[in-house]
Amino acid sequence: MLMKDLANTVPSNVEYHRVLAGEKRRIGRGILAIVLLIAGLLLSSIVLVAGAGVIDAAIGTDGRAGYTPLAHAAALVSVGLMIPWSMLLQRWLYGVKGASLHSVVSRFRFDIFGRALLVILPAWIVFLAIQYSAPIPEGVTWTNTDVVWFIVATLLFTPLQAAGEEYGYRGLVFRVAGGWARGKRAGLVTGIAVSSVVFAAIHFSADPWQNLWYLLFAAGTALITWRTGGLEVAVVLHAGLNTLVFMFEAALRQDFQAGMDRSAGVGDAALLAPAIVVLLVTVVIWMLTRRTGPARTPVATASRMEAVAARVS
Repeated sequence: MLMKDLANTVPSNVEYHRVLAGEKRRIGRGILAIVLLIAGLLLSSIVLVAGAGVIDAAIGTDGRAGYTPLAHAAALVSVGLMIPWSMLLQRWLYGVKGASLHSVVSRFRFDIFGRALLVILPAWIVFLAIQYSAPIPEGVTWTNTDVVWFIVATLLFTPLQAAGEEYGYRGLVFRVAGGWARGKRAGLVTGIAVSSVVFAAIHFSADPWQNLWYLLFAAGTALITWRTGGLEVAVVLHAGLNTLVFMFEAALRQDFQAGMDRSAGVGDAALLAPAIVVLLVTVVIWMLTRRTGPARTPVATASRMEAVAARVS
């Protein structure tokens, strides 16, 4: 059994990415946490997707378009399970309560989430409407029932999937690697670099454009997490994009499996277009927090958010 090095409280006067930092860098323990995080993700994906395949075969839906709504739902839920798994790993390996992954106040701040949703979701809608107005390939042969169930699965489980990745990579991995360096600035750089590389690597892409997009997205959401002291805005940014993309793809009967192609040469510079929205959100967050800096403690969080609210009102 591993020793618990930290008390079951979030340390005071530390930034989000330094919560797991201690007197020792504990790189070995951090690597173990990352390996266990990915192993849990892969295991849940294999089990749930295989289970969906068994059910599809039993009810006769396994031959439809090669990818079914049930398989889609299973894949999304398997990633969403990273939320409790990340919390469990943090509690077990570091002795810090899992709820601290939400934010520096150890709770999900729905007020911040709501304000971010009102701004970021319309931005994604406009961007994707423009993007999908360009000519696209003819859709696959799905029944109307399949389209409906793809949309239902997307609405129910894609926000969970996106949040799972944020809690895993911008939460646990960001914190683990952020504690490997001695200083907070070096920890920030290390945390962003390691969490971004892990995020890109887990997508198993051989295409350089896809990998560059993953790195840019991961770096932007990690900076947002640092500046806001929590995962709420990053979750909105990630969930908004993924949910709307799947909605458009389902409505237009696009081949989901083709969209999951990670082979070399499938991407081009157009893949980086969504990075414009990520960059704009990151810049806005940075400007709103430039005077008070990132949240450090519950008191600092309250003061900073009051200051931000005063400037935007």
